[in-house]
Amino acid sequence: MAQYNVSFPFQARYFKIGEISPNTEQVWFVLHGQGQLASFFIRKFRALQENKICVIAPEGLSHYYLDGYAGRVGSTWMTKENRLMDIENYTQYLNTIYIKELTGTGFIGKTTLLGFSQGAATASRWAMDGKVNFNRLILWGGIFPPDMNFEKGHELLNEKETYLVYGKSDPFLTDDKFAEMRNLSERLQIKPIEITFDGQHDIDEKTLLSFIH
Repeated sequence: MAQYNVSFPFQARYFKIGEISPNTEQVWFVLHGQGQLASFFIRKFRALQENKICVIAPEGLSHYYLDGYAGRVGSTWMTKENRLMDIENYTQYLNTIYIKELTGTGFIGKTTLLGFSQGAATASRWAMDGKVNFNRLILWGGIFPPDMNFEKGHELLNEKETYLVYGKSDPFLTDDKFAEMRNLSERLQIKPIEITFDGQHDIDEKTLLSFIH
């Protein structure tokens, strides 16, 4: 048996709150976690719109039923199966959204990449691709992926604002995860700013609004 790859035109959706113009002060790209849909995830960022911030929420390219064969649907950025192709596909998808939304807008403000949970690894890989111009990377309830190019990562992140945000009661961020994050940060030769809040594995609005500056 031999495996072959094929390329073909592919459509994918994303969601947006606000518009981008020369008067827009910030643009945020927010990447959801495992099993979420962008249409629901973006609602957690509605408070940003009141501060001249445009929020763009891409969506994982693979959808599935969360429980059995019917009912609620979620999406994922990748699994262990054919993972490198999934990473390449979603990186091209994210770059396409970035070019489509910012080209010709006259926007000169700050761009933030925020990845929540599984989306933290996705946002990190997208940043490492080097085709998106951003000022700030926020890993919320998630960590860097362990398979990065650390030399390139240091070059890209050394002069960026990098944050690790998490709830104090987040059940997914164990001691082992924190140890892994510290190790990955050391290999990148950067020190993310840690911000905590009283809560679990979720987006905390008060903490979110503290990033408006």
